[in-house]
Amino acid sequence: MKSLEIFEVGPYINGYELGFSIGQRFSQQIKSRLSKDLILQTQLLPFARSSKSHSLLESLSEKNMRKYPNYWDELRGTATGSGVPFLEIMLLNFRKEILPFIPKAESNCVDSQLDETIDDCSDILVVSDYMAVAAHNEDANVALVGHTYLVKGILPNGGSFTAYTYAGELPSCAFGYNSHGLAFTLNSVPPCVHEIECGAIGRNFISRDLLEARNIDDALTKICSSEASVGHSYNLIDINSRRILNVETSSRNRYSVREVGAEPFFHANIYLHLKVQQEHDENSLSRHRRADMLPKGSKGDFLSLLGDKKDMKYPIYMTGPLLHTLCTVVIDLDEKTLSIIEEHCTVDLGCILPPTPHRKSSTGHDLYPPRFVGRYVAPRVAVRVAEFNAS
Repeated sequence: MKSLEIFEVGPYINGYELGFSIGQRFSQQIKSRLSKDLILQTQLLPFARSSKSHSLLESLSEKNMRKYPNYWDELRGTATGSGVPFLEIMLLNFRKEILPFIPKAESNCVDSQLDETIDDCSDILVVSDYMAVAAHNEDANVALVGHTYLVKGILPNGGSFTAYTYAGELPSCAFGYNSHGLAFTLNSVPPCVHEIECGAIGRNFISRDLLEARNIDDALTKICSSEASVGHSYNLIDINSRRILNVETSSRNRYSVREVGAEPFFHANIYLHLKVQQEHDENSLSRHRRADMLPKGSKGDFLSLLGDKKDMKYPIYMTGPLLHTLCTVVIDLDEKTLSIIEEHCTVDLGCILPPTPHRKSSTGHDLYPPRFVGRYVAPRVAVRVAEFNAS
């Protein structure tokens, strides 16, 4: 397995420049993913080339371009920089908003399970007096194996974000954090088709916007006013205020917010507190049942839970044939660390997140956000993104 790579870009002038730089740098990975993605090749592209797709694609394009013009330009830049057709980049980024409207009888998919197993993720979260941790398994279709990277974007205003990114997609449909001390992880949730707003805002654009949130309240506003097409579950992590929120959303700006407290909170790919009709997902139900049986008293317990493979059919940690756990990320709010673990292990290495603004050094001076120091890879184990000297 190729080690996870990080690419620093910026300060960039505009969205197109950012997208172009990312597309150019990761052109090989993007082209490889496009060629191996069966969902794109057998469902999305055939549908896009049919007359039945025109109104849906036009609505998605018009509404998302109007609401997020800079991020739309990022998509255009990614396509140009990577040398691939814009249509294919657009379809990757709108796959959740398009797949429910592809007539099943016309699908050319060789495996009927593919459209039901695009991605799944698991999170275990807690904020208690002695521990504040968010741990997340990033699960996806096996086509994503070897087709992810980290992007560190330096914003025109001097801020920055770091995002785990799927090749060809906006940063980030997975997880990320920024220089304001705001981090997030994401869980797909499968509402029934009638709960989906055809041609509305895409979830990839919403999560891209979260990377520029100033704090947890700003992030919550971005989510709750997004006019999303499909449902999603957001885990918002604020290092500065030592808070974690789970936000479940659906179309027509429906949402429910749960503050994570001392009782560990496990979330897979089903709605837990927003009242929305959803598809039956035995995979998620099985993971929830298994998680209920496992200890959750420490960060080590969290890693063991997310690494559990006892259920042979629906394990929490996935290794194929359709779904694969790409990595595990652990965010420790007290240590201000974000650890990316690339393989099935319990090693805890990572990057130091920006310290809280009020925190002082031993000399009484304010500590500032970390200086970026490049890439550190413990092969097949973890990635250290940045660090600061707290002495």
